[in-house]
Amino acid sequence: MMDRPAILALEDGTIFRGTAFGAQGERCGEVVFNTSMTGYQEVLTDPSYRGQIVAMTYPLIGNYGINAADAESRGIWLEGFVVRELSRVVSNWRSEMDVDAYLKKQNVPGIQGVDTRELTKRLRTVGALKGILSTQDVNVESLLAKVRSSPGLGGRDLVQSVSCPATYRWQGDGGTKLEPPAGVTVQSGSCRVLVMDCGVKYGILRRLQACGCEVMVVPSSTTAQQVAELDPDGIMLSNGPGDPEPVTNVISTVQQLIKDPPRKRPLPIFGICLGQQILGLALGGKTYKLKFGHHGANQPVKDLRTGQVAITVQNHGFCVDVNTLPSDEIEVTHMNLNDQTLEGLQHKRLPIFSVQYHPEASPGPHDARYLFDRFVELMEKHRK
Repeated sequence: MMDRPAILALEDGTIFRGTAFGAQGERCGEVVFNTSMTGYQEVLTDPSYRGQIVAMTYPLIGNYGINAADAESRGIWLEGFVVRELSRVVSNWRSEMDVDAYLKKQNVPGIQGVDTRELTKRLRTVGALKGILSTQDVNVESLLAKVRSSPGLGGRDLVQSVSCPATYRWQGDGGTKLEPPAGVTVQSGSCRVLVMDCGVKYGILRRLQACGCEVMVVPSSTTAQQVAELDPDGIMLSNGPGDPEPVTNVISTVQQLIKDPPRKRPLPIFGICLGQQILGLALGGKTYKLKFGHHGANQPVKDLRTGQVAITVQNHGFCVDVNTLPSDEIEVTHMNLNDQTLEGLQHKRLPIFSVQYHPEASPGPHDARYLFDRFVELMEKHRK
């Protein structure tokens, strides 16, 4: 791989120079950092990163390569990839290509040789910033003009750009097969789950399938009437990118499903990440933008009902404002121990709950896997 110059320019004038890898090109996006030590392929293929340039804080990336089975979606969604050092050696029997080739194939630019510690400290100090990653234009003034005129994440509906184009039944993707929890016997297709695809990760679909569910994935544009025609036992509100407030069609659909469920009895709803934000807005709450977001596989979350602390996987830049939720209807169930932000909620009367983190753990710890079992239990209870 020939050394090609690349520049990462932030809107505040901070400049990082390095060496290009991946595709030639120029991309703008909100620059965020991810603190996971492994799982770079899952990060690359997470649709929640649409509109963002991702910097990995772990200094060496790419040593175990890329393989199709570990993908979390049908491709790469982030705008650019920033690393301290791209591994020159790939050593894993499952590897099918290296990161450089993967980004070239997906037409995504990357930059290495960046002081990612300095970049991370900058973002933690001033908050998330717009940036531009270029392997073509090396004129700093030109790059700064471009990034400052580029749109941010706020006010944009990015969900429609990552959602599936049509309804499909999840049959598995050839990836890692997940087994049911120890001691649990499941009957395939025992509950029909309808997944509102706002940018769903395959890990969520795999986990639902491992619990014995029939999994139907529908576009984010699906209406409440169309949901009723599919006659689900429960609704999964998936993860996804960007600001939740502009995703008005999904918010409206969820409000209608809560008010008038298809079978005229309570419909279990489980929200994950953006799904929690959608649910919070549908229940009358408001959302706000975090200073630099939560991105990584090491976020401590406390279950307020049991006192237990789980280490969780997270990837979000917005959060539900706990003070705006109707306290007579909503119970706060989980809080982030780093910054005391809302991590989970449940309805006091209806079978509705959500978490801000990723219980499917792709990649990351499995502390929160029990939430899928809880969802299945609610569906079995309310379909009788």
